[in-house]
Amino acid sequence: MPADDILYAAAKQAFQIEEDAIRQAFDAVNRTAFIEAVELLSTAPRIAASGCGHSGIACMHFVHLMCCVERPARFLSPSEATHGASGYLKQGDAILLASRGGKTAELLPILDIARRKGTRVITVTENEQSPLAKGADIVLKMAVTRETDRFNSQGTTSFTVLATLFHAIQAAVIERTGFQNEQFGIIHPGGAVGERLKDNSGY
Repeated sequence: MPADDILYAAAKQAFQIEEDAIRQAFDAVNRTAFIEAVELLSTAPRIAASGCGHSGIACMHFVHLMCCVERPARFLSPSEATHGASGYLKQGDAILLASRGGKTAELLPILDIARRKGTRVITVTENEQSPLAKGADIVLKMAVTRETDRFNSQGTTSFTVLATLFHAIQAAVIERTGFQNEQFGIIHPGGAVGERLKDNSGY
């Protein structure tokens, strides 16, 4: 096979792998746990999220999604959280911890801090028997078929599945809270989206 064909075939396979993963990921989500998580995220005074590597980057996206629907949220760096940043957490707040294996060592102290402070914990993981899952109030199970690279080692499909779950959470939070697009227009005046919202709302 010519070199260009090999490259394009690898790209096509990556799309197919992620498409299949998203189709299967929804079936892994427990309906009751998902609704409980949405209820908590819709009513908690404030939200935090933390994760390492690709999970951490996805969590940064998650807190932005929450802020976009006026749910106050902040990403807690795993390193900074154990050096004072966890002072952000208060009783009644919610924190989401994302770890595919559920054993990420940097997140375990954050789990302990949250429990001691009365912050409710949502863990997103494949391993429901993991320490992070067992210490959580709510567990959202993620399921990953395989990563897109030939070695099945890069956090690609797992990132996509996690991000898609976060998108689903935001969609449900919008329904739960009654968030309106006019509210989004106020907090997103910038860029092409801001212009479109302004045109549609008559601001």
